[in-house]
Amino acid sequence: MAQRPGIFPTFFLSGFECSTFLWGKDRVRRNLVAETGHDRHAAEDYQLLARLGIAVAREGIPWPMVDKAGAYDFTRLDPFIEAMNAARIIPIWDLCHYGYPDDLDPFAEDFTERFARYCKAAAAYVIPKVRGPHFFTPINEITFYSFCAGEWAWAAPFRCSRDDRMRLRVALCKAAIAGVKAIREVDPEARMVHVDPLVRVVAPRDRPDQIEAARHETEVDTFLAWDILYGKEHPELGGAPEILDIVGANNYSFGQMEYREHGPHAALPPGDDRIAPLCDMLGTVWQRYRRPMIIGETSGMGDGRADWLHDVMCESLAAVDRGMDLQGICLFPGVDMPDWHTGEWLHNGIYDLVEDNGDLKRVPDQAYVDELRRWQKALNRITELDEDPFSDPVELQDVIDAAHRLNMQPDKDWC
Repeated sequence: MAQRPGIFPTFFLSGFECSTFLWGKDRVRRNLVAETGHDRHAAEDYQLLARLGIAVAREGIPWPMVDKAGAYDFTRLDPFIEAMNAARIIPIWDLCHYGYPDDLDPFAEDFTERFARYCKAAAAYVIPKVRGPHFFTPINEITFYSFCAGEWAWAAPFRCSRDDRMRLRVALCKAAIAGVKAIREVDPEARMVHVDPLVRVVAPRDRPDQIEAARHETEVDTFLAWDILYGKEHPELGGAPEILDIVGANNYSFGQMEYREHGPHAALPPGDDRIAPLCDMLGTVWQRYRRPMIIGETSGMGDGRADWLHDVMCESLAAVDRGMDLQGICLFPGVDMPDWHTGEWLHNGIYDLVEDNGDLKRVPDQAYVDELRRWQKALNRITELDEDPFSDPVELQDVIDAAHRLNMQPDKDWC
């Protein structure tokens, strides 16, 4: 019996890029599951995670492809569910990963109603087929989605103003809250993981007039979606601590940025003295909500992946040592993904994708895998799934003991 049982069966999680947005100037429906070959390699991909000792994976249900004017066909999920069950892995289902049906307008009232019906139908389909517990992310990265689709016009609904970004974020939060309630009509014990980027924005050194705008984005904008889900803001939408449930804070090197008045901000380079320790940023989330947390996505790039994992683990254990309830770290993606704009492989997965006779071969970044193994042993975690990963929850006391023993300190040069 675990002394301090965790929420998930393993401390390390993973997942697969599953965006289904209408994208770019041509407004083409993208399907990243197909672009990465995950649809063709689902069985292999899940076995790869099982051999890495990872029993939880973020997986998408493609709303625009299963919902046709309110009529549902979820049978396309069956091969993924079969692969998960065979590998003894449970999903965190993303129900809206930047994509919604063509006949919907996220600013219209029926968006929320339609999303809630879809969430309930999706939960009713997958819950009986997958061994519990059951996890869902109703709408992925509400804050980032609002920027890229509401202000930068990268994706549908292709708006390009700050006011539209604000309106879109509130609309998505309203739908997400309704989605949570609909899912819990099917399973009152279902857990929700609300994922958004962990962001820090600073003013350019020569623009003191932008200090306040950068501070507002760091201290207010970054948290508004989570605040709404928690019920701190717009309480009329029905947010509450149990709606926010589990906070998934995504952490990438480009999450610390220098403010730009128009368009995306500029990522701070490694060594910039304005970079804050990840531990301190996690501490802000913890103090604000006091909810269980995971790092919802994190990865380095190219040859830096192993070093990135090392730094993230040091910062995460420093956070645990400070008493934060960090339940897991999601190494995302499990297999590589293309840059949305250029189509070039990012080399940010545990496995790279290599063209091979018209297919995409999975090739491990061995240094990344070796670093994962090192931390699994340091935290007394399993390195390969056994026959029943659900028989015992994660013993979080092992993680806490390791954090005390290793005595990691926050490091502003971590990236």
